[in-house]
Amino acid sequence: MKNGHPISKDESSRAHGNSSTEAATKIARILAHLLTGASTNRFEAEGLGDHCLNSTIAILANRHGLTFGRQSERVPNRWGQPCLVTRYSLPASEQDKARKVLDRLSRPSRSASEE
Repeated sequence: MKNGHPISKDESSRAHGNSSTEAATKIARILAHLLTGASTNRFEAEGLGDHCLNSTIAILANRHGLTFGRQSERVPNRWGQPCLVTRYSLPASEQDKARKVLDRLSRPSRSASEE
């Protein structure tokens, strides 16, 4: 519910990143960030609008065939206690393939009336 009103199916899908437009935007942002040579973990990805980085990486790996570097690290959680997370990076060998994927993700989707 939102402000006492039931959430529609469309609102629920958008809220969970299931809209193909929004999912592509989030995925494209993470991929563009990794293409700069940066790496990120789940807490840093929050600043890029990704609240479930492991799922985003899984989509890029499983649907788009990209391979990522993974490094476990301990970082402090909000209470200062150590928390084990994975830092993701894009190896140099994946850069060309990743640019092509990002190009596809960044293209505006064609509506049914255009097809």
